[in-house]
Amino acid sequence: MFYSLRVSCSGGRYRVFMMGFTPGFPYLGGLDPALETPRLENPRGLVPAGSVGIAGRQAGIYPIESPGGWNIIGRTPLVLFDPGREPPFLMATGMDIRFVPVTAEESEDIARLGRGAAP
Repeated sequence: MFYSLRVSCSGGRYRVFMMGFTPGFPYLGGLDPALETPRLENPRGLVPAGSVGIAGRQAGIYPIESPGGWNIIGRTPLVLFDPGREPPFLMATGMDIRFVPVTAEESEDIARLGRGAAP
């Protein structure tokens, strides 16, 4: 099941409809209606930064560790919010994004580059 969700979510284009909830949290439109799912009845106390979630007909990415009630379907190694960066947000309203499956090794390389380290 997770594999089908990953394949269904990757490749499509998503539009950042708005930012909010936490600093840098993008609300993404464009989710396949077949993946529509309700929020969790009991939200999690802590969702790791970089978690990709779906709720209703939207997707979103948790930029920082925070509570959350969305269904987590994946992770991104990208740093969506960095108060020391200008601008501090990686995404902005109106942007189009696409999810791309990566291996664990590629994810680690992307995370290292995001912290300013060499691959």
